[in-house]
Order: sequence, then C-alpha cells, then structure tokens
Amino acid sequence: MSFRLERGAWLQPEGGVLFSVWAPHATGVEVRLEKPDALPPLPLRDEGGGVFRGHVAGAGAGADYRFRLDGGPWLADPVSRFQPEGVHGPSRVVDPDAFVWSDAGWRGVARRDLVIYELHVGTASERGDFAGVAARLGALAELGVTALELMPLAAFPGRRNWGYDGVFPYAPQASYGGPLGLRRLVDAAHGAGLAVLLDVVYNHLGPEGNVLPAYGPYFSERHRTPWGAALNFDGPESDEVRRYFLDNALHWLAEYHLDGLRLDAVHAIVDLSARPFLAELADAVRALEPALGRPLHLIAESDANDPRLVRPSTAGGLGLDAVWSDDFHHAVHAALTGERAGYYADYGSTAAIAKSFEDAFVYDGAYSAHRRRRHGAPARDVARDRFVVCIQNHDQIGNRARGERLETLLEPAACRLAASLLLLVPGLPLLFMGEEWGETAPFLYFVDHEDAALLEAVREGRRREFAGFGFGAEVPDPGAPETFARSRLDPAREQSAAGEARRRLYARLLALRRAEPALAPDAARVRTRHDESGRWLAIEYEGARPLFAAAALGPESARIVSPDAARGWRRVFASEDARFGGAGEKAPERLPAAAPLDVAPRSVLLYAAEGSR
Repeated sequence: MSFRLERGAWLQPEGGVLFSVWAPHATGVEVRLEKPDALPPLPLRDEGGGVFRGHVAGAGAGADYRFRLDGGPWLADPVSRFQPEGVHGPSRVVDPDAFVWSDAGWRGVARRDLVIYELHVGTASERGDFAGVAARLGALAELGVTALELMPLAAFPGRRNWGYDGVFPYAPQASYGGPLGLRRLVDAAHGAGLAVLLDVVYNHLGPEGNVLPAYGPYFSERHRTPWGAALNFDGPESDEVRRYFLDNALHWLAEYHLDGLRLDAVHAIVDLSARPFLAELADAVRALEPALGRPLHLIAESDANDPRLVRPSTAGGLGLDAVWSDDFHHAVHAALTGERAGYYADYGSTAAIAKSFEDAFVYDGAYSAHRRRRHGAPARDVARDRFVVCIQNHDQIGNRARGERLETLLEPAACRLAASLLLLVPGLPLLFMGEEWGETAPFLYFVDHEDAALLEAVREGRRREFAGFGFGAEVPDPGAPETFARSRLDPAREQSAAGEARRRLYARLLALRRAEPALAPDAARVRTRHDESGRWLAIEYEGARPLFAAAALGPESARIVSPDAARGWRRVFASEDARFGGAGEKAPERLPAAAPLDVAPRSVLLYAAEGSR
C-alpha cells in the first residue's frame, strides 16, 4: 500500500496498537480498551501540535476502544475505521492489510469509458447490504455499465439513511457489512470489470453521533451552509481539518481499492484560501495514481455551472476530473413532464435540450429567471467527457415529496425517449438503480434517528418544505420503516416483460456508444437543429462515420430532413422498436441525403452514414 494514515488506530509490526488523535484544545487524552478484554485507561503522550499518541501493547485487531479528553465523556475515535455498534458505540481496531485481494491485474476504467450506475446499498437488494449489491454485478456488466457509484457509506445513525447524515467518514456502515463487506464488494466488482466510485460528503456531517466538535475546531461559524456551520477549511487551525479530509479521500482509494470519489455539493465547501481544498485534493489524488497503477476519478456535484472545477490548475482551474451537469436533466425533465416549479421554470424549451447537446451547460452566463441573475460560465473549451449527465438520480427523485420516478410521471414512450437522449448526448451517462428496467417503486427520503426530537424535526421540516406544493401532511414519514421498505427495488418489475424490453433498449444504446466513434464523449462534435413549435430536435454527429439523430419530443409526429453529409443513411436504432416495448418502428431502414423523415411522437431515430461525401 502506498498510503498510510497517521491518525486513528494502527497495528504495529512489533505487536499492539498505536493510537493517535488530534485534540488541539485538550491538556490530556486517554484511551480505554473495552473489548475483548477491558484494560485500564492509558494516557496518551502529547506530541505537540495538538497530537496525542500512545502504544497499547495488549491491543490488536478487533479491539474496541474510546478516547477521553480532559476527564470528559468517553468518545469514539474521529478516525474510526469501524463502528460495529453504531454511531454511539465504541470504535474498533481494523487491520487494513488483512484482506486478501484478487484484483492485482485491475487497471481501472478510463474516464471516457465511464458509464456510471448510482445505487443506494440499503435499497438496491432485498438483503440491503454489500453482498446484495455484489449479486447484481454480472447483470450490470452485461448491460454495459462500467462503474458503480455507491451513495455515502460513512457510519450514520440507525440502519436506514441516505448516507448524507454520516458522522464517521472513515467507517463503512456496519449494517451494510462494514469494512470487510465493502472490500469484498470492490474486489468482486473489479473481477466483473466494473470500477467503484464512492459518494463522499466533505461539506457537512450529520447531527446525531457527531464527535468531531468535541475534539477540535472542525467547524467554523465564519461560513454557513444549508446544514449549519461550515467545515473549517480556511480558518485558524484548519490545516489538520484539511488533512483529515484529504487523508479520508486517499484512504478510500488506497485501503479499499476504490476507483474514484463523487464529491457531494462542492459549492457548500466554503474555502477562501489561496490554494483551495479541492485543488489540494486533486493534486494529492494525482500523486497517488502512479503508485496504485490505475486512473482515479474525482467527480464534483455542483449546480454552479462553473467550468473552473475541471480546468487544469495551469489554466486557473481546480483540476477535478468531471462535474455533474444538471442542466441536461432539467431540460429533458421539464420538456417531457411539463413541470415548471422551482428551477424547472428556467427550462422546458426544445432549445434548452439542443443547447445541452452542443454546449453542456444551458446556462453559461445567461440570465436565469429562477435565480434572478446570470448563471454559469461558458465551457465550450472543455471536453465532454468532463460532464456527468442523467435523467434520474437520487436527488431528483428523492427530493420530490413522493419520490416519483420518471416511469410514474411519463408514459412508456416518453421514458424511452428520455433514455435515448441520455445515451446519445455527449457526456458521461449516469443511471439510477432500476432505471434500466423502468423501476416504478419510489425513492423516498428516509432516516432512522435514535434522537426522538431530531426525528420529529426532520418530519416537520419535510412537511414544511413541501407545504407550498399542496402536499402538507401527505409527505411520507421519513422515520417510518415502511418509507424505507417502499424504496426498495421491485424484483417483479425487473423480471417483467416490460422490464426486459427496457433493459434491451439500454443495452443497445450502450453498445452503440462503444461501437460508434462519433458517440465517444471525449471526441464528440455535434450540431443541432430544432423547431420550437413542432417540438423536434435533430442532432448531427461529426466524425469519420457521421451519425444523425432525429427526435420528436411532443405528442405529434415530426417531419425532419436528413443531413446532406453522406450519400445516404442507414437506421441503427429506433426507440419505438417492438423489441424495446415500442409500438413498432415504421421509419425507413435506409434514407437518402436531404430527405424528409417522419418521426413518431415521443421517439428517437438514429441513422449512420452509409458513405461520406
């Protein structure tokens, strides 16, 4: 292993465990072993700089322990690798080198080849754990997925949570299978040819079980976020805080063989320092790549439409690998559903979809009526394999009051249309679990807080959030076990004829992405034509073998003229093909150049050039 933590608990070659903790305002720190054999508290040595260390000869892997600062309460380790009894229990010593990996030949997945499958471990299978996810790996690889993206795993209160309330960033959730279960999943994924990305939260921690404030100034009132005080990335004593999260990222990549991280809500990482934390993180990850021998991906979630996130530092950027482009989702969703509430007020036109095909960002400096200001910056100089696009994800589904998926908002033809646009737009596609078979089960917001007052506050907050939309008390109870149960994937839907047909559509489009160079996200060059009144869109893909897509977005058929860029065109995909659950495609198999083409309502056709001119 090319990286080792210097905080937390480490097994020593001579035996025993070295404990290390940062507590800059403490005058004394003790460690106490609780299991398997209780030992008297041992004072740790003050090493200076707020760091306390001590070697316990009688400790080993599997020992449970806590720290105490200045005679206060016994607390779990902020760098705990495992919380087997939950966030209120002791930390456990883990040997990160004990697992026998079988992925020595794994060389990762290049960014241009990423097809990301986002999932929530607790609801992706009946088991609700890492082993349940592992059972799905073969089907995902066969579909054409190349990377799993796991929603946050950091230990959270109870057994049911989206993961964004995690409070021990180094400790995989015990109810999912803990450190061993995660290592087994990653090893199996690599064996199936799949990379594994992890969603990490470096903008806040959850409220229940959070011990970080007791140890030091991890948070600062100098800045505020939607979740309260910001993490202290740029204030006094922030060096160790930055190190805490830098080490966290490197530990996931090195100790768990992960292939990358999805950085949650980077716009809420408030950092006014000359060298921002995100730039330092990017440099640290780049430095780790040669030692690990595989590409490592840092993907930012941000709605700021700021290309600086992915520009190199030499061009004034932060050097991240990719960024979510929500504009594509919003443009497609608003156009097909007709919804205009909230940020959807800025979308709904055919022109918005066309711009997302050509420029990635719809708002790249234009005025946003929803925000009441200009938004975004141009990104035409940025390769399209720097942008992650989707038609569904955990936020866009779960932050609806009733957690509806597209399948319950649109008729099947429109869902096939949306899927086709997703896999034809230049960018890195992200699927949300079950999307590939047209899952209808909602993905609701759920928690399992032990603090009754906190749980009631969450309930009231959800009711208040959606009261203006007319839902009020009808919002599902986040703390109810049935809310979680309703969010599980439905095996019956997956195995149905409709589910199999939808999967064939996704598999065909993903195969085309691999086979057609013009669809490669790092080389894509497209031009569009559109008609607002006719609600149609034409996309021309340049390259050695040009492609032409024609989409009718509305309830009426559309007549679109084929490009004069080839001697003729051969049809390679039709979303209304009966194999995909459609009504059957009547469009011609072959089409002359500059010829009229009738496209069925809510459908997409893709033609490949038969001869270049």
